[in-house]
Amino acid sequence: MSIDTPAWVRDAVFYQIFPDRFASSVRVRKPGRLEAWDAPPSHFGFKGGDLLGVVERLDHIASTGANAIYLNPIFSSASNHRYHTYDYLAVDPLLGGDAALRELLDAAHARGMRVILDGVFNHASRGFWPFHHVLETGAGSPYRDWFHYDHEWLESGRPLRAYASDAELAAAAAHAGSGRSAVSRLGYDAWWGMPALPKLNTDSPDVREYLFRVAEHWIRFGADGWRLDVPLEIRDEGFWREFRRRVRAIDPEAYLLAEVWHEGPEYLQGDQYDAFMNYPLTYAIIGFTGGPHVDLRVAAQQNEYRQNVRALDALAFAERLDHVLGVNHPDVTAVQFNLLGSHDTPRFRSLVGGDPGSMYLATLVQMTLPGAPSIYYGDEIGMAGEHDPDCRRSFPWDHPEVWDTALLAYIGRVATLRHAHRALRDGGYRRLAADGYVVAYLRMDEADAFVAAVNAGTSASEVAIEVPELVGRELLVEPIDGRAASVVVTAAGENDGGSSTGRFSVSLPPRTGALLRAGTAG
Repeated sequence: MSIDTPAWVRDAVFYQIFPDRFASSVRVRKPGRLEAWDAPPSHFGFKGGDLLGVVERLDHIASTGANAIYLNPIFSSASNHRYHTYDYLAVDPLLGGDAALRELLDAAHARGMRVILDGVFNHASRGFWPFHHVLETGAGSPYRDWFHYDHEWLESGRPLRAYASDAELAAAAAHAGSGRSAVSRLGYDAWWGMPALPKLNTDSPDVREYLFRVAEHWIRFGADGWRLDVPLEIRDEGFWREFRRRVRAIDPEAYLLAEVWHEGPEYLQGDQYDAFMNYPLTYAIIGFTGGPHVDLRVAAQQNEYRQNVRALDALAFAERLDHVLGVNHPDVTAVQFNLLGSHDTPRFRSLVGGDPGSMYLATLVQMTLPGAPSIYYGDEIGMAGEHDPDCRRSFPWDHPEVWDTALLAYIGRVATLRHAHRALRDGGYRRLAADGYVVAYLRMDEADAFVAAVNAGTSASEVAIEVPELVGRELLVEPIDGRAASVVVTAAGENDGGSSTGRFSVSLPPRTGALLRAGTAG
């Protein structure tokens, strides 16, 4: 099986948007009462963000260097995150409906920006019309095979517990005994046992065909790919092979991104997904760049972070990089979704105890590695937030005084360099040094060569590097921030012709990163 990943993703910098919390447009009329925009977010409240608000903020998104957008779910739903889908073929009216998505896609594409959508195909909402049909009609519903039911329960005429109280669910669980599934408590299978999320029966030919047509519809509408929610919970790999075949028949460059929190190269062989959300890289970047600032109390709020985020020295970090960047085929590594956080995690700023310098170091690493960097909305201005729902705060458009504008400018500059030099996007990667708390690595193609050097320690440090490809050349410090002037690069020797030998010494102040570009000596 050949691996064919979308070429455009190699050049992408993504900007992830949680639509209810990003931006609200007066052009989208909101019914009824909304939670105050500046109030702390709640699990169930709606703030009123919409897709026309995204259109109106495309200049800001572009200022981060992003040229692609990942939208959390946008289809009709009774939850603010919209992972409870009740109409897969309609954009939520609170977001502006299909017309707002049309305007967003047209405006983004006119700027050269791509847009991928979030697809929840493992489970639906109890408001999804086929499930509601069964709720109303019971065993006689022609849609009973769309879900996983206790058929004796259904045939007996007992009502499903779709709206059971917590007390009723607890009593049912105790009666069913430990280890019994949601079917025993609810009368049907549900994701994580939550009544609001009935699990779809993707073994049913009718369900499969419906979901494939949903995927095809929105690709035809103009979406550039799908981020797939909990895809490994659909155990039949044939489902995803057919999904890929159907989507790629419409758009051969559609990006299929899987929400998987661990490694799994067996799923990235060209027949199912293009890439994973690269959380193993996230854990490593947090552990190294955050170092002593990592707040383990905050990390422990998210299960995967609790297990995987640890402070790392340079050698441990470099070894993790070597592994993460080498575990998949290079064409997969080039399109992995390299994120520093998401709607499912505490925000980076809170994970590092509010330390502003950690984000600078993390951004430099993120933007200079193979794979597509992703910025979670608000991280570019230093938004804080612990675990869900706190990580889903509203963007403070009306309070620019709280923005970290220096960080915003820094992210834009580093992303601009990435766009300007293919070596930083698609060039080769090689570790050059890992000592104490200093890491250096090479990104190089036939046109350019760059060295990224990061001192995550609390004292100044000097690191020696040797790059045979740079014999006769010098390394110039890119002025990505005000601290670049404090970085000193010294050629370690000269050959008989007076040119550099490719050996250099790099002196870095504490908690400083530098991007060094190869130039012509003399």
